[in-house]
Amino acid sequence: MSTHIGAKRGDIASTVLMPGDPLRAKYIAETYLDDVVNYSSVRNMLGFTGTYKGKRISVQGSGMGIPSLAIYTTEMIQEFGVNTIYRVGSCGAMSPDVKIRDIILGQAGTTDSSIIANTFGPGIYYSPIADFELLDSAYHTAKDSGLTPKVGNIFAADRFYNDEIDMKKLTDYGVIATEMETSGLYLLAAKHHIRALTILTVSDHLLTGEKTTAKERETSFDEMIRLSLDTAIANIKE
Repeated sequence: MSTHIGAKRGDIASTVLMPGDPLRAKYIAETYLDDVVNYSSVRNMLGFTGTYKGKRISVQGSGMGIPSLAIYTTEMIQEFGVNTIYRVGSCGAMSPDVKIRDIILGQAGTTDSSIIANTFGPGIYYSPIADFELLDSAYHTAKDSGLTPKVGNIFAADRFYNDEIDMKKLTDYGVIATEMETSGLYLLAAKHHIRALTILTVSDHLLTGEKTTAKERETSFDEMIRLSLDTAIANIKE
């Protein structure tokens, strides 16, 4: 048992899907996994282990933002031997080429968080990126399923309400969507030499003002979830 995860060594699979919302973790586990066990409910940040198409997988809520995600990512890696993490969540589209409910694969993570500066110090502007093997696998799995995912740079905002960020400039430089976690996940994956990939569904659009409801975000992103699970079982390395 770690400080924030009420599990024993062996309770968590080596491959983990990590949504921010613990209720999305519950939905994924109850809807898609067999033989499900709830291994942690500490702080209501729910975690489950089960099987998908015969392969063992866990689903763990991470909370919102890089600081919260960093707690669960670090403990899963250091205390429970997790070697592959998929962030599955929602994002806001920033590019006119991205539509509501599109699936996005995070190729790289841009951020205004201090986590990178604090890690490397002044003068180094490290670029956290996805694991290419997972990215390539997810892209082709999606295409084989008739989906057309968008692949690109994701902006992980340190604050949800932030009027100071120049979103247009980020878009002009190729950033296609915004959320709050990807950069932190990719940085920690690089630090600990594990694999990570962000797979997102567009829940709202910064240009058009379109948005999904909170309930839809919790339960309706099934194409993204199935893609994440199918990619996960294709890349399990025990």
